[in-house]
Amino acid sequence: MTDLFTAPLSEVDPEIAAVLASELGRQRGTLEMIASENFVPRAVLES
Repeated sequence: MTDLFTAPLSEVDPEIAAVLASELGRQRGTLEMIASENFVPRAVLES
């Protein structure tokens, strides 16, 4: 059984980890002209 408190997200839920990685790539590779979408707190990206 995976320890949910210490295991990385990629082990606990690989599908969600892949979605977050894809979104990070999208944010880094595109320019959004909506101010609220340009800056995401680091804690949100790591969640």
